[in-house]
Amino acid sequence: MIRRGIELVLRGFAWAADYAFVVRWQLRNLLRRRPAWVAPEVEQAREAATGNVVPVVLLPGIFESWRFMEPLGVRLAEAGHPVHVVDLGLNRRPVVALARRVSTAIERVGLQGAVIVAHSKGGLIGKQLMLDESRRAARSGATPRVLGMVAVNTPFGGSRYAGLIPLASVRAMRPRALRAFGAQRDVDDRITSVYASWDPHVPEGSELPGAANVEVPHRGHFRILGIRAVQDAVLAAVELTAR
Repeated sequence: MIRRGIELVLRGFAWAADYAFVVRWQLRNLLRRRPAWVAPEVEQAREAATGNVVPVVLLPGIFESWRFMEPLGVRLAEAGHPVHVVDLGLNRRPVVALARRVSTAIERVGLQGAVIVAHSKGGLIGKQLMLDESRRAARSGATPRVLGMVAVNTPFGGSRYAGLIPLASVRAMRPRALRAFGAQRDVDDRITSVYASWDPHVPEGSELPGAANVEVPHRGHFRILGIRAVQDAVLAAVELTAR
């Protein structure tokens, strides 16, 4: 009983910290200032693809700009990875359409051998992109431009809470809506799913069968992007994917 009470208190603090994180990075987004760590040049991306570190593409979750992932982007840039972002607006459009937008951006920049680092819905977009890349490679014989993905708190099996929100963009992440998508497992072995021990938005959890699954001992959906130990787990997964 006492242990259960303590856990409820800790979850309450994690929930509050989650939304403090949201408010902070929403305000940062209003500044609309491009950080120095975002890779600005096509030449830089091409050089990275042939060097010792791989380029990374950040994909945020629904209603998030890429600025939500800035703490993680900084950590990856510090480790030497060129970090690229794609403007998805508020990430409300269908996963298939957004995956096409990301694919177009990757082609325009000339990235090869990239790793996707995604949060929440961004992981669904990343998986769709990998499926599309795999089919493109099968047709043309070209090498897929994406090596793999590290996803943080992605609802691969959906979230039952999504059905409570009267918005089509959110309801698209109900477990039933994602059933056919989840059955496509061709690329799951190239995905690492990193997820919190308790996620208030994804009660089903983010474990993905066939993928490398890494549970971190932290609570929350958003705030863990700013926790150093979680960033280290993501960085280690990126470097393992790149081998």
